[in-house]
Amino acid sequence: MKVEPYLFFNGRCEEALGFYQQVLGAKQNFLMRHKESPEPPPMPLPSGWEDKVLHASLSVGDTVLMASDGCGPEAPAFRGFALSVELPDAQTATRCFGALADGGMVQMPLGKTFFAPYFGMVTDRFGVVWMLIVNE
Repeated sequence: MKVEPYLFFNGRCEEALGFYQQVLGAKQNFLMRHKESPEPPPMPLPSGWEDKVLHASLSVGDTVLMASDGCGPEAPAFRGFALSVELPDAQTATRCFGALADGGMVQMPLGKTFFAPYFGMVTDRFGVVWMLIVNE
C-alpha cells in the first residue's frame, strides 16, 4: 500500500509546480491539461480553463506529489496536514525554508529543537504547510 498526496491549486497548479521545481529541486513527471483529456469533463469547466492542469505528477526526492487545478477558481483550503521534507544539511534547509516563506507565512522559525538540529514550519504562497527537518 502507498499513500501519495494530491494537491488542488484551483487555477495556480502550473505556477506551484514551477515553484516547487525551483525551490525543492522537484522533477515534473507528467502534466495533462483539461483540453488534452481523451474524455470530456464530467462537469462544465469555467470559461478559459481548457489550458489549466487536469492532472500532474511531481517527484520531490523519493516522494510523488500529484496535483491539479481542480475544476474551479475557488480558494484552496489545505487544512489538517503538512508535507514533511527531510533535507540533507542546514544550508539546504535554510535556502528552501526562505524560498517557501517568500510570499507565505512562517509558523515556526527554522532552528534547533529537542528532536532535530534544524526544524521549521512554513505555509507557502499557495497555502501548503511544509515541515522542514535536518537529522544531522
